[in-house]
Amino acid sequence: MSAFPSEDTDLTHLLVVSDVGRSRAWYEGVLGATVEREYEGSCVLRLLGSWLLLVTGGGPGEDKPTVSFAPPGDPDRVSAELIFRVPDCRGAYETLRARGASFLTPPVDRGYEVRAFFRDPDGHLFEISEISGRSTR
Repeated sequence: MSAFPSEDTDLTHLLVVSDVGRSRAWYEGVLGATVEREYEGSCVLRLLGSWLLLVTGGGPGEDKPTVSFAPPGDPDRVSAELIFRVPDCRGAYETLRARGASFLTPPVDRGYEVRAFFRDPDGHLFEISEISGRSTR
């Protein structure tokens, strides 16, 4: 029997988007992702050593008979986000803004952390975060 996870196991984060082409362009242009491959209306990206799979919505299938995939219905109700731990939050903020990222607010200094939030074209939430000052761990 094989161990899980093993050294050759990868983790892929799947995002349901309304337009794969538009999202692919945003992830490449704003976040610097690279396209690994495209198939059946989906796009596989590499980003910071991780896999990101962009797919359009769809109904149940034989392997997931009660599950439907849909992009976020309300971007202000979040059940997941991707966080980028960065050495310089304000610098990353300026770089990403220049590339077209739309932030909710400028970076906020919470004393132990500086962070800022932004969204992709479908409303998926992202955070850039810099640990600073005193630690809470």
